Amino acid sequence: MADSPRARRSTALGYALLAPSLFGVVAFLLLPILVVVWLSLHRWDLLGPISYVGADNWRSVLTDPLFGNSLAVTVLFVAIVVPLQTLLGLGVAVLLARELPGSGAFRTIYVLPWICAPLAIAVLWRWILSPTDGAVSTVLGHRIEWLTDPGLALPVTSAVVVWTNVGYVALFFLAGILAIPTQVLSAARIDGANGWQRFWRVTLPMLRPTMFFVLVTGVVSAAQVFDTVYALTGGGPGGRTDLIAHRIYDEAFGAAAIGRAAVMALVLFVVLVGVTVVQQLSFGRRVSYDLT
Repeated sequence: MADSPRARRSTALGYALLAPSLFGVVAFLLLPILVVVWLSLHRWDLLGPISYVGADNWRSVLTDPLFGNSLAVTVLFVAIVVPLQTLLGLGVAVLLARELPGSGAFRTIYVLPWICAPLAIAVLWRWILSPTDGAVSTVLGHRIEWLTDPGLALPVTSAVVVWTNVGYVALFFLAGILAIPTQVLSAARIDGANGWQRFWRVTLPMLRPTMFFVLVTGVVSAAQVFDTVYALTGGGPGGRTDLIAHRIYDEAFGAAAIGRAAVMALVLFVVLVGVTVVQQLSFGRRVSYDLT
């Protein structure tokens, strides 16, 4: 009992130290979520009064074919972007880990697109892919509607996002590769494992924590892409690149339907949480952060 005042002081000190972080979580995470939930039950056009409509917004959104199209396009977009940027990033990381001449410069070059503003990158690519005076059409000597052809718009947009993110992904994989104990790789080499066997049996399994992080953040990031689509295609042609983030923006500020936009945002939130939980369950038993 003599120690109870000291224990209380220690507990109070712990909560005091946590207070700034707890304030940030409440103010910038929990409170906005609650506000969006509240907005999803109301009709508001940003100017007039707010009126309660109950589940009307949910019914109209969940039966809206445009929203269904956006969900389908977003799923396809994520299915293209995440595997490609993960595989390319891993390949780049493996090459950079060999410490070849100029590796330091390439590390900087690869990450430059990611640190640039996505909108600026998209504007640059829009000029490069212009069908009349764009760099690609000029080199090919043939007019190609890269961004207005319904069959090309989504793959091209996906390629721009992959190009932007490869350096970011590669840096994480590079950090994971360099953290692998050299003794483990040396032991595999002594046992007669060739380069491919060492990568497949040693390097890749020990990169599971990094792989988990890259896949989770990659899915969340790809599902929320807006700037690139807004600048490249504006959601067209015919809704072929109308990702859900672009649909939310168009609903909120184009149609001035804040309640419907809030519903869409919540659906995206729930889907991403579900996907993250599934990834956690899939990787949970196989991921280890202990490399000693």
